[in-house]
Amino acid sequence: MDIKRILAACDHTLLDRCATRADIFALCDEGIAWGVASVCIPAAYVRDAKRYVGDRLKICTVVGFPNGYTSTEAKAQEVLCALSDGADEIDTVIHIGALKEGRDSEVEAEIARLKSLCGDRVLKVIVETCYLTEEEKIRACGIVTRAGADFIKTSTGFGTGGATREDVALFARHVGEGVQIKAAGGISSLEDAEDFLALGATRLGTSRLIQLAKQAMGE
Repeated sequence: MDIKRILAACDHTLLDRCATRADIFALCDEGIAWGVASVCIPAAYVRDAKRYVGDRLKICTVVGFPNGYTSTEAKAQEVLCALSDGADEIDTVIHIGALKEGRDSEVEAEIARLKSLCGDRVLKVIVETCYLTEEEKIRACGIVTRAGADFIKTSTGFGTGGATREDVALFARHVGEGVQIKAAGGISSLEDAEDFLALGATRLGTSRLIQLAKQAMGE
C-alpha cells in the first residue's frame, strides 16, 4: 500500500459546524506535514487559512453546502467571495430536486456558470449519490461533463450515505474525458481509499486518512 500516494489524493476535510480557527490552522499544519492535495474547510475560514499557509497548501471550500438548493445567483456570490478570499478549489452541490425533475439543462447551466467564474481554479460538483437512482447518476455524469467541471464528487458526507465502490466505478464508466472523480463520505480505512483510487477516483474527501496513516506507520 502506497500511503504517500493515498494522502497526495486526499482533500483533508473539516466542515464541522463547531470548528474554530485554531482547529482549521491545525488541519492546515497536518495537511502540509503529510502532503495532502488540499484542505477542505468552511468558507468563513478561507481568508485566514490562505494567509496562514500561503503557497504551501491548496485551500478548498464548499458552496451551496450541504443541500444544494440555494439559487444559482447565491451560489455564484459564494464562489466569488471564496475566490476573492483565496480559495484554490470549490466543491459545489447540485440542485438535487431539479435533477430528479428532469431539469437537466438548468443543472448544467448552473454548473457552467460556476465554472466560468472559477476559470482555471478547480470546480468539483457534488451530486449526492445516496439520493439518486442509477439512471440519475448516469445523467449527472453527462451534465457535469457537458458543463465543463473538473470533477464529479459522490457525496457531501452529510447525507444518508457516502461514497461506494459501485458509484465510483459507475462514474468511471460514464464521465467524459477530462472529468475526474472525487470519492467522499464514509472513507473509513486505508483499504477503502486504495480501492477508490483503483476504481478511478483521483481525489478522496475525508477527515480520517491522516490519523489512519499515523496508526499504520506506528505514530
